[in-house]
Amino acid sequence: MSRARTTMSGPVYLSLPNVPPGPVDGCGVCRALVAQRREDRGRGDLSAVTDADVELRNHPHRDRRP
Repeated sequence: MSRARTTMSGPVYLSLPNVPPGPVDGCGVCRALVAQRREDRGRGDLSAVTDADVELRNHPHRDRRP
C-alpha cells in the first residue's frame, strides 16, 4: 500500500512572459495583426491576443531564415 504524501512540494518557478512580436517594416499583414491584437487586448480577449502573437511569429517574410 502506498503512503499518502502529507508535505508540500517545492516551489514552482515561472519565467517572465515572452516579449510580444513586432511587425516587419512595410508588411501590411503584420500591421493588421498588430492592430487586431491591440483591439483584442482592449476587449480583454487574451486568447485572441495569443493567437495574433503566434501568427506574427509564424508569418513568412523573404528576409527570414528557416
